[in-house]
Amino acid sequence: MFEVAAAGLSRTEARAEILAQIGGLLAGERDRTANCANVSALLYTLMPELNWAGFYFLKPDGWLVLGPFQGKPACVRIGPGKGVCGAAVVARAPVRVADVFAFPGHIACDAQSRAELVVPIIREGVVLGVIDLDSPVPGRFEAEDAVMLGEVAALVAAGCDW
Repeated sequence: MFEVAAAGLSRTEARAEILAQIGGLLAGERDRTANCANVSALLYTLMPELNWAGFYFLKPDGWLVLGPFQGKPACVRIGPGKGVCGAAVVARAPVRVADVFAFPGHIACDAQSRAELVVPIIREGVVLGVIDLDSPVPGRFEAEDAVMLGEVAALVAAGCDW
């Protein structure tokens, strides 16, 4: 389901297009806020069936703090290990949830969100934050989405000054 809104592209072509566009957005710019703002806008615009796309940055005290995003206003701070975002930090791996209402400890920033995908941003073994995608469609995210978002996270980790 990782498809560009433009008709006629396969999932594989769409993933390649999204990665190419993100590479272009990051080229020549190292500012974390600017880059993450553009990446969240691109993901929100090009991926169908999203109602939120954005970043949370991990602070030294273990709390995740809201970064650039697209969608409705969101929770500003997420405690260590809390919710899907905190679970991804603890696991140091993507967390894909088909039905957020079945996820223990889910934090409902938007009651319309039903599925969530969170991927940690890791550089040199250090978790810097997460990319968070929400959808109003239960089961929206597939394994390929997690792989793709992991590639996006790697580009962001390498392409920004942290």
